[in-house]
Amino acid sequence: MLARNMARLDPPAAHDAPDQRILAAIRALPRGQVASYGAIARRAGLPGRARRVARLLARSEDPGLPWHRVLRADGRIAFPPGSDAFREQCRRLQAEGVQVVRGRVRLPPAEDDLDAVLWRPR
Repeated sequence: MLARNMARLDPPAAHDAPDQRILAAIRALPRGQVASYGAIARRAGLPGRARRVARLLARSEDPGLPWHRVLRADGRIAFPPGSDAFREQCRRLQAEGVQVVRGRVRLPPAEDDLDAVLWRPR
């Protein structure tokens, strides 16, 4: 019994820290704004880990997590068109004032993209 209670007091595993940073980056997305899986990974300090973001979202059971604000790199919704999840994500985004056209949303320009910084119209 004591061993079982002690296990509950153990610190979280080391792999939980990156997951917590990812969740924090998702929670930080303001209402009406979207980001790609890759942008979330970069904001969490995990560049190149977009798939980790997707896997974490897929297994998350947090009802307050704004999962609907995270999209593919090209702005498309990742769920199959016409699926319940696809329609729910469209509904949630539109309720926040995000324009969804044929399952796609215009993503903000990448702030850390050197070409975007150098060649953006002034």
